[in-house]
Amino acid sequence: MQDSRSELPAREEADFPGNARLDVQELAPDSVFSQLDRICTSPHFQASERRRAFLRFIVEETLSGRAERLKGYTIALSVFGRDESFDPQADPVVRLEARRLRRDLDSYYIDAGQNDPIRISIPKGSYAPSFESRKTLLAGRLASEQSSERRVDEVTSRSAELAGKSNKSALFRRLSAAAALIAAIAIGAVASLSYFGRSPFGASREPGVLVAPFEALSPGESTRYLAAGVGQELIANLFHFSGFRLYTSPVSLNQDVRSTWLPLARDRGVAYVVNGSVQTEDGNVRVTVSVANATTGGIVWTKSYSRPFDPKSLITTQGMLAEEIAEVIGQPYGVVRADMSSGSSSATTSSMDSYNCVLRAHGYRRTFLRAEFTPALQCLERTVQRDPDYSDAWAMLGWLHLDAGRLGFDADDRQTEYGKALEAINNAIRLRPKSTLALKALAAAYHFTGRYEDSERLTRQLVALNPNDPEILAQLGWRLSVRGNFEEGVAVLKRAIDRSLNPPNWYFHFIAVSHYMTGDYQQARTTAERSALGDSGFSQLVLAVSNAELGDRGGTQKALDKLALYEPLARDPDGFLRRQGIAERTVDALVAGLAKARSLVAR
Repeated sequence: MQDSRSELPAREEADFPGNARLDVQELAPDSVFSQLDRICTSPHFQASERRRAFLRFIVEETLSGRAERLKGYTIALSVFGRDESFDPQADPVVRLEARRLRRDLDSYYIDAGQNDPIRISIPKGSYAPSFESRKTLLAGRLASEQSSERRVDEVTSRSAELAGKSNKSALFRRLSAAAALIAAIAIGAVASLSYFGRSPFGASREPGVLVAPFEALSPGESTRYLAAGVGQELIANLFHFSGFRLYTSPVSLNQDVRSTWLPLARDRGVAYVVNGSVQTEDGNVRVTVSVANATTGGIVWTKSYSRPFDPKSLITTQGMLAEEIAEVIGQPYGVVRADMSSGSSSATTSSMDSYNCVLRAHGYRRTFLRAEFTPALQCLERTVQRDPDYSDAWAMLGWLHLDAGRLGFDADDRQTEYGKALEAINNAIRLRPKSTLALKALAAAYHFTGRYEDSERLTRQLVALNPNDPEILAQLGWRLSVRGNFEEGVAVLKRAIDRSLNPPNWYFHFIAVSHYMTGDYQQARTTAERSALGDSGFSQLVLAVSNAELGDRGGTQKALDKLALYEPLARDPDGFLRRQGIAERTVDALVAGLAKARSLVAR
């Protein structure tokens, strides 16, 4: 069996923008040799001994001025022990090992090697390595920091103008500073989009979402500051979600938001406008938010939030409200994607076919139904051919190939499907090294190829980047529970459910399993019934074993009948469960419970 650990991609060139390769002469050979030793002796470098020898050989040959001799034939004889009869067309060992070595290096540089002074890589189409210095990166970071400082100055100046020039309390000065900091983050993130950008909506794959300035409906500077603060924090929180382009605008307290922004968004081709208002009365603050479809003018979602009004805790209040609102609007199954999927927006034109395919794949991954898998996969395959620079499509394609392997959906064997998945995910990360969706797919790839610790570490990092995204919370909770850590995993799954508008059924799977493992069969059945609303095969398995323990022969028979429709799981439950990375103790308990269920109905 192949060593799947080495097949995993990583955030290619994430820390070396522009891939500014340097000639060997510009780097001292001793420094390159030191970097080579650092890599080959690192416990975080996942390459086999043979691939380490491969790396040493091509680096030494290149530094010795013999890079032009690095052909497949030479490497096969010198590294892989082949004789003079070696035929690269019949024996692809060098090509395969080079591909794996590239991924080994990528994985090393995303983790232990991210701050190394030199990056060694192997460009595609060649066996001669490239050596890159971090100098270009450091210079780029310095320029970025200087630019950010200028933006902070500009935002602080605008906030000072908003706050007035005199007689402001310490509370409002702190609030102004906090709003300025949040605005600086948001403006730095969406600088080219702040005034609707320069590209028409039809030229983009994803819908535009404009966050209009929130209105203060009550007199008084505290209400005005809270309105400005909630709006700016909402922008900062929404930026962590993928799937749409975020537009913002300078804060203004004198504009009629409803009459100004909706027509302007429509004219510029922005699909959705987020409006908000803040009102303080009788010791309470009420924040009302709505999302409007700019094309139709219809309101697709609206909600009011009420909180006790305490001027001393304005910053805390605005932060909590902004987080709640961002979750509803930005989550993968939130109001924007739901409206797009319904087809109610005329923005779903042919120019957005690629985005619609990504939405379709997200819809399939709510249920994992076999009938929805093939159409979603074929749509994504057409998308990456038509639009090869669309990172999100590559990430979702990688995810579906993982599903094909672990769920037994396609004709190719599991390792072949995983190979396709890893190639697609690598493309996604190459195109957008910091894409949340691509990194979620990478964490999934780590899990299903047995790199559980790497998967958990990366998933926790993604949760830290956006704790308001219920999907990544659910993925962390699922993986923790799958590996046997039910205590933490179930708690995280429940947080994800609480933060979701309409949680997918799989969020409940391992909450049900947790109840079953502790002997609470009634609660296991109740939870499995909730997760079975989408007709999931795994839910039917949990229902069957729970009903059997409760002595419910009819319920057991019904669940087993439905389970039989999911052939890969029904035919080989032990193998299917282990392919999901489920801990051995849990697999043994479920398989034994299934045998008991079948015995019960056979009497």
